[in-house]
Amino acid sequence: MSRAAVLTGLGAWAPPTVVTNEELASCLDTDDEWIRTRTGIRQRRVIAPGEATSDLAVEAGRQALKSAGTMTTDALVLATSTPDRLCPATAPQVASRLNLGTVPAFDVAAVCSGFVYALAVGAGLIATATADSVLVIGADTFSTVLAPSDRATRAVFGDGAGAVVLRAGSPEQDGALLDLSLGSDGSRSELIEIPGGGSRQRSTGLPTDLKGTYLTMRGQAVFAQAVHRMSESVRETGARTGWPLETVDRFVLHQANARILTATAKRLGLPVERFVTNIDQLGNTVAASIPMALADGVASGELLPGHRVVLCGFGGGLTWGSVALVWPQLNTP
Repeated sequence: MSRAAVLTGLGAWAPPTVVTNEELASCLDTDDEWIRTRTGIRQRRVIAPGEATSDLAVEAGRQALKSAGTMTTDALVLATSTPDRLCPATAPQVASRLNLGTVPAFDVAAVCSGFVYALAVGAGLIATATADSVLVIGADTFSTVLAPSDRATRAVFGDGAGAVVLRAGSPEQDGALLDLSLGSDGSRSELIEIPGGGSRQRSTGLPTDLKGTYLTMRGQAVFAQAVHRMSESVRETGARTGWPLETVDRFVLHQANARILTATAKRLGLPVERFVTNIDQLGNTVAASIPMALADGVASGELLPGHRVVLCGFGGGLTWGSVALVWPQLNTP
């Protein structure tokens, strides 16, 4: 019998510090209406001074393990583009703090598509019998890479972490990852980037310019690419799974921008009410956005056992990916 990766636990964690649009307006050339009408965001969470991505990842991972009824796993995959340090990877530290022993643990960097990419890696470990269970975490702290005066990015991004536990099972089980579709287009990598600090900049021998360490994003081009790539990825996953899109109960897309979600729903010819969203409260939490939206969807009752669900991410790279599953009955952590 073929092995499938089955989602058996779910957790999420947001730092307690809330930054409202009004607070941003006090130090930026913007106001609450400008932010809400362009992004749909009312507030976001940010880490405290001295905190890091691993702190959020540990909390979300602990919640997911508790939900799955276990405190052990065979491997840990962390999706992040804001590691604690450039070297080494953050995942081994997270595994150590979760008392997982010497299990394999590594980072996956695919920006806002990172969680879907990490799911694919976890599913592969299970399919090849390398692991019987995998903790998959998406965690990012983009508040640390935003230019203080850039209202376009500071209004959008927040910090957070979400996690799931995958276990070996059968494709017939609720929670089984039924299809994984991934893609990338490196020719458009300049649309979302942090240009400084990497080997290309460092090899010049010139000092790292502080401005180059901040995120830059070409908003209009990113908007168009996000709508196009996510709608096509969702269609592909629906077709490969054998699910006409009108039979899918919930779509959980990367929470990039409320207007992107609405435009994607329109392009797919689907009611926006089927799209789970929490962006108004958390903003764009990058690799954490999909699992955090899943947790909020469960808590609100939007996401119910037996629902057909399609997840889809889009982010820097450019990268994108989708996965389909029937939502399982989960324990509340």
